[in-house]
Amino acid sequence: MTLDFYTFGKNVVKGVLTPAYRVKTLGKENIPKEGGVLICANHIDNLDPPVVGMTSPRDIHFMAKEELFHAPILKGILPRVNAFPVKRGNSDRESLRKGLKLLKEGKVIGLFPEGTRSKTGELQEGLAGAGFFALRSEAVIVPCAIIGPYRLLRPLKVVYGPPIDFKEYREKRISADEATKIVMGHIGKLISEHK
Repeated sequence: MTLDFYTFGKNVVKGVLTPAYRVKTLGKENIPKEGGVLICANHIDNLDPPVVGMTSPRDIHFMAKEELFHAPILKGILPRVNAFPVKRGNSDRESLRKGLKLLKEGKVIGLFPEGTRSKTGELQEGLAGAGFFALRSEAVIVPCAIIGPYRLLRPLKVVYGPPIDFKEYREKRISADEATKIVMGHIGKLISEHK
């Protein structure tokens, strides 16, 4: 049986990063085995996407800034590891449609609601995109905390929290910004509980 590129990449990344950063994963059982799932994590380093990807028991589709798809090496690799482009700074309808389609198909999307890395390591405000997906899909929302910092041979924790029940929020028709605040609150709680 041949490995697909995603699985091959995941195994390579895991083989390198797990010993380098002594990665410890908690709460993997909180990720449903099937159905649409939105994993929302804090963003402290460029290595966050591969670290979340390697610790999740399911394949993840990540939104990545469009500029990366024009970089010489990355433009060939990113689509093969389930990444799809998003234009930053304004609402990118095409990427929102693509994300909703993937969730409807029962896939897993990984998002960093802050939109960019936190320079201080502290949790920043999230952007409305996470709330949009949480409200407009039937996906299970799983908060994720990456607790660093990334230092060689120093422990790094990836904690998947219990799914957030978004049923009542969907019924109340809250705004995407409010929904994102709820998600960020859950991520913040995980960080403070596991630091």
